[in-house]
Amino acid sequence: MYFTYVLQSKKDNKYYIGSSSNLIERFKSHNQGNVKSTMHRRPFVLVYYEACLSKKKAEDRERYFKTGFGRGFLKNRA
Repeated sequence: MYFTYVLQSKKDNKYYIGSSSNLIERFKSHNQGNVKSTMHRRPFVLVYYEACLSKKKAEDRERYFKTGFGRGFLKNRA
């Protein structure tokens, strides 16, 4: 199982979109500052995630969420 996830920074309220095979460990890594691209924006809250059956599907959803249509989808979920 693979996951596509959306984190929201409590520092600047911006979103980070990613994918992982271990959602819990990846979320911990972001909040512990072990991810270079997000270490300066901690702490994070998990605001959305989807489970996918393959890595490719999870990566495809990640790319979709990074488009205007995907961001609109996420905005309507909030």
